[in-house]
Amino acid sequence: MKTIMLVCAAGMSTSLMVSKMKKSAQEKNIEADIFAISASEFDDTLAKKEINVVLLGPQVKFMQKQLATKLADKNIPIDAINMQFYGMMNGEKVLEQALKLIEG
Repeated sequence: MKTIMLVCAAGMSTSLMVSKMKKSAQEKNIEADIFAISASEFDDTLAKKEINVVLLGPQVKFMQKQLATKLADKNIPIDAINMQFYGMMNGEKVLEQALKLIEG
């Protein structure tokens, strides 16, 4: 089971991306817990859940360094979602991006 956390400003547009990613994961028979949170929920969620990868929505890309510091000792990869994939709401490509980060 892969746990993929998407972080955005308010969690609105990213929830659509979560739906598309879940659909893609189902089609590929990949067991994944994919969810979106707002940036303000980051610390709480990190403390409560086992997370494999963090993806940032374009609105919070500027927070990558700050959040990466919090993930460094946990060995959790973090990256910004590819702008093109996000703009097209391409859940399959964003899922692939997440899985590549998990696999290193």
